[in-house]
Amino acid sequence: MTSPSEPPDPVVGLDERGHNRRLARSTVVFSLATAVSRALGLAREVVSAYYFGVAGAINAFIVAIQIPNLVRALVADAALSGAFVPVFSELLERGEKTRAWRVASTLLWLTLLVLGGVTALFVLLAPFLLRPFGEPGGDLGLAVGLSRVLFPIVVLLGLSGIVVGILNTHHHFALPALAPVAWNLVIILGLVLGVPRIEDESGQLYLYAGVVVLGTLVQLLLPIPWLRRLDGLLLIVLDWRDPAVRRVLGLMLPVTLTIGLINVNFVVDTLFASRLLDPELAPAAIDKAFRLYMLPQGIFAVAVTTVLFPTLARLAARGDEGGLRRALDRGVRQIAFLLIPASLVSIALAEPIVRLVYERGEFTAGDTTIVAQCLQAFSVGLVFNGWMLILNRSFYAVQSNWIPTAIALGAVGVNAALDTVFYRLGIWGIPLATALVNVAGAAALLVMMRRRIGLEHVARTLGVALRILAAAALAATAAFLAWYGLDAWLGDSFAAQLVSVGGGLAAATTGYVAASKALGIRELDTLLLLRARRQEPPEPPE
Repeated sequence: MTSPSEPPDPVVGLDERGHNRRLARSTVVFSLATAVSRALGLAREVVSAYYFGVAGAINAFIVAIQIPNLVRALVADAALSGAFVPVFSELLERGEKTRAWRVASTLLWLTLLVLGGVTALFVLLAPFLLRPFGEPGGDLGLAVGLSRVLFPIVVLLGLSGIVVGILNTHHHFALPALAPVAWNLVIILGLVLGVPRIEDESGQLYLYAGVVVLGTLVQLLLPIPWLRRLDGLLLIVLDWRDPAVRRVLGLMLPVTLTIGLINVNFVVDTLFASRLLDPELAPAAIDKAFRLYMLPQGIFAVAVTTVLFPTLARLAARGDEGGLRRALDRGVRQIAFLLIPASLVSIALAEPIVRLVYERGEFTAGDTTIVAQCLQAFSVGLVFNGWMLILNRSFYAVQSNWIPTAIALGAVGVNAALDTVFYRLGIWGIPLATALVNVAGAAALLVMMRRRIGLEHVARTLGVALRILAAAALAATAAFLAWYGLDAWLGDSFAAQLVSVGGGLAAATTGYVAASKALGIRELDTLLLLRARRQEPPEPPE
């Protein structure tokens, strides 16, 4: 539906409409695959909360995984993919298929050699790296031992970044999104089958670390058969003198710093939580809230960004700045359409959601209140974090990688300063600082993107965002009222909570769709492009 106040884009003809439909279809497929993965990820967190709660030794595990995760972000999957995809896409656009695969092969083997050495080095340095966190979980030695077990995920995810980049460039999105399903299943099965057989809690946590590494190995190996079906082959080659390889490595430095600096923020948050708040509660409580916060982010924003990134890279390679602006505008609007209601509904239903998901076993009612407060604080910045994802990838597509790096560097300082102020509010003050950093980071990226390539229909996009906000507010109100009525009627058993929270989410969805139609929010029609495929002749292959 097109609002009278919002004229249709003059550039949208039959070819662009077909392309939009293919992007919409890929986004839906990726979102569904990611939703399955995220649902299992949530199940993994439920199992972890059941066995370990959020108080005590589990905080040693939460801190132990921070350093491997930071190193992974600096030199592994997302950083490699963000630098690799634009160059690989450009070579394919120019018809240099053999060279493109040779570059991919070189980067795969360089990743194995370099990250293998990095992993070995950090295993040795683990005691020094974790000492600033104090006594997480009351046992620094346990945290050091767990981090040493977890460090191999760095090299495994680095290799995975190359494999996923190749598949995404060839518009294979579903399988890379489903690979984490196997990762989650391995961890869930490992915990369910192993933890009851181990009496010592430290031993249980070492089991947890071991199955995380095993799951990461499975995640790497699963897409390999599909990779072999493509029209290219990974070779044993180290052609590091190729200018394209050097360009990937050159582009990777700012991408690495950008993604790494974003993760530095989370490490700083964990340090504040462990040293200045409660080392046996705060790190795990923030982490549990973060997992719920990332659920809509992973399903929606990551889906839109991942599917759109190869298109952005190809448009940039062709020098089509007009097409690039239109694609970015669509992505910004789609993320707003999906994440603004998710943010408001998460704030409205934070406590019942946390209670439904986590409150059993070692996870108490008091823990629910703390985690729900953290979830509400995180949710303030949800849509801004989604916009940062797509804007960062847009800068990578045009190979202006230092701009998001400079902004991420500034965000580290802002985050530390806000942590210093807001930790005094309690545990939820740390997530609130993160949310405000997301707001500032998204605003800075938008300003710089407007200077770099311009932005399409800024005033109109702002108007759409305001209408989305109005529809989302109605949806969140409907969610709370539906939950409140059902909760008062049905009680607090698990089945009753499932029905009341489900009823609230259903009311939110119905209300949001109805309000979006009434307000003429055209982003709703993007999904309807899939239905239009039945009424039109088949599209020619790309």
